[in-house]
Amino acid sequence: MIVSSEPAILYLGTPVVLLSTENADGSTNLAPISSVFWLGWRAVLGISAASQTAHNLLARPELVINLPSAAMAAHVDALALTTGANPVPDYKAQRGYAHVADKFAAAGLTELASEVVIPPRVAEAPVQLEARIEAVHSLAADDPGQAGKLLTFEARILRVHVDDAILFPGQRNRIDPDRWQPLIMSFQKFYGLSGQRHPSRLSSIDEAVYRSPDVDRARAA
Repeated sequence: MIVSSEPAILYLGTPVVLLSTENADGSTNLAPISSVFWLGWRAVLGISAASQTAHNLLARPELVINLPSAAMAAHVDALALTTGANPVPDYKAQRGYAHVADKFAAAGLTELASEVVIPPRVAEAPVQLEARIEAVHSLAADDPGQAGKLLTFEARILRVHVDDAILFPGQRNRIDPDRWQPLIMSFQKFYGLSGQRHPSRLSSIDEAVYRSPDVDRARAA
């Protein structure tokens, strides 16, 4: 039976990503988020305005969107209650967060130089997207109590790096969804995918139909 409900959060299941951004001193901040979606070669990221990641992107709008596999859950969880901000913002301190300067070391991950942006990639992530922020918007700007506290960042993808183990054999530009197992966050818990449930008629459309002009723009950069 369907009933009316008021969940405190609506994290109904989204991919987890690790955002690499540059701190003011040139070091790297690495932060997990799960408020993310893609359209073409654009990603939309939802981030607290008080976070170190938001401060970094507003000042230095380059980043890498690293997508961990489900097998990397323990690495991501090692960063769950950490922040690059020092001092720790009050709202995070109240929730048990602690400042960590070297997030890569804390997570047991390896820095890998990027090709066209300054922040490094996560070598262990099967998908690594170098990107640049093109627009920033305030979420809930209509509510004086929330305006300015949550930001959405529109990122244009500049380079895509993929582990060839998750590609269709012989197809460098197509990821095989049966081989790619993203890490999913649902109501603050980690999950993986359990396989295709039903064929989709959308899959009869060639992926090339959806190719974004941003691909050529990125290639020319």
